[in-house]
Amino acid sequence: MTDHTPQPDLHPRPVRRTDGVRVTAPEDASPERATVPDSVRAKAAALKPRRRFGGTEAQIRTALNVYKVCAWVSGTFLLLLVVEMITRYVFHYDLIAGGTDKATGATVALGWQNLDLENLAGGVNISTWVLIIHGWFYVVYVLSCLRVWSLMRWPFAQLIVMALGGVVPFLSFIVERKIHRSTEAELAANPKAAKRY
Repeated sequence: MTDHTPQPDLHPRPVRRTDGVRVTAPEDASPERATVPDSVRAKAAALKPRRRFGGTEAQIRTALNVYKVCAWVSGTFLLLLVVEMITRYVFHYDLIAGGTDKATGATVALGWQNLDLENLAGGVNISTWVLIIHGWFYVVYVLSCLRVWSLMRWPFAQLIVMALGGVVPFLSFIVERKIHRSTEAELAANPKAAKRY
């Protein structure tokens, strides 16, 4: 004798509505999703971490613009510093503004001082000022990196890479472009992740 009790259907089929209303299925509708209970789906969504930023979108964009300016200024002064180091330690020259030529007594608006002969007296040592300005501006650059990093809540390694941009020639330009693109993409992908005040 065979058992004629109905067996549960593993793949439920849609039931035709009798009220005449047409309903379109969602894009991601599938028989597999229909068999997963809503409570299980809700738990899985609750366990998935949501992206959160440390500030509003306006704060993030302002910090990003400040970071961009600082990256370009710091990168430019770093390149000038590299040129200054080469001229000082390889060719033994410094750039002097407003110095006096020791041999002729004439004022030199902008000239090269031979470090071995010391052919110029007085004036402002532009080479030294490039070094000083880069050093102090690097501090501003790191603070701008710290601001963007804290607002975006990135891992610590990201801050290290950003900070290295101010001491490795050309790196600040490359990192700035990647950070800008990455931040814009994250803001677009997570429009509700920014804090609301």
